[in-house]
Parts: sequence; structure tokens; C-alpha cells
Amino acid sequence: MSPRYRVTLSKEEHGKLEALTKRGKIAARRFVHARALLLCDAGPEGPAWKVADVAAALGVSSRSIEHLKRRFVEEGLDAALERKPREKPPREVVFDGAFEAKLIALACSEAPAGHQRWTVRLLAAKAVELRFADTISHMTVQRVLKKMNFSLTARSTGKSRHKATRPL
Repeated sequence: MSPRYRVTLSKEEHGKLEALTKRGKIAARRFVHARALLLCDAGPEGPAWKVADVAAALGVSSRSIEHLKRRFVEEGLDAALERKPREKPPREVVFDGAFEAKLIALACSEAPAGHQRWTVRLLAAKAVELRFADTISHMTVQRVLKKMNFSLTARSTGKSRHKATRPL
């Protein structure tokens, strides 16, 4: 069973949390965390509610309350109120707008000899051959085309069409 953490707030911390919850404008997550810490306070001035009761009162899970208590005990009040910083940086963008533009331009060009039209696999192979990217999946090509609302099976793939003019 995981260890249980006991929240005991000092008078200063209690006052700070009271001020946060009474203030008009505060982020919802921060408000809920401050309120939960006040309800979990097992000190002389706190109500010392059970985790399940706090979770039910605030509309969050018991696990969230347990994690909040652990963060408070191990890292302090500010860490408990703030959102935990991201451990991993976000993934780097591999296929940017320039790649998408090149791919669309390629799809608008004439199909290779021996083919009536481009397929996503042909586009993927040609993009690697033309060094748009080191490797590319045909599903990535498909997602880019779908994102751009580009259809390989339509009569026209974006080349200029002659529209009939309406008579006056």
C-alpha cells in the first residue's frame, strides 16, 4: 500500500490558502488545490477531512488528492499549488509547412511515367528521392494531404481548371 501523507499547515500557510480561496480571480485548478489542502489540514486549526470526503466535495478523484498531499509534504506549498513542470520537452516538429508545400506541389505535378495518378506510396518514395525528408511514411503523406483537403482521386488535383462562364 502506498504511504499516506499528513498535511499540517502552519498559520502562515493556512492564511495564504484562505486568502487565495477568498480572492475573486484565481485559476480553477489552483483554487481546488488550495481548498483541498485546507480541508486536509490535520493541524490544530484544520478540519482534517478524509481523502474520499475531500475528493467528493471538490469533484476530483481521491488519487488527485493523494498526489497533491504528497507534493505538499515533499516539495512545499508553492509546488503543490502550481502545475508540475513538464519532464520531457515537446517533440520537435519534423514535417513543417515548407515540407507540406513541397509535397502538395509534387502531388499537383504530373504523375510519373507508367502511372495515371499519384498514390500516397509513390509520393512518399518520391519525397525521399527528392530529399524532402530522410524517411517518410505513406501514412504521413496521407495525413498531410487530408489536412490540406487534397484528394488524389478527384478529377482535378489542383491544377488550374477552365470554368465555363455563365451567359449574361
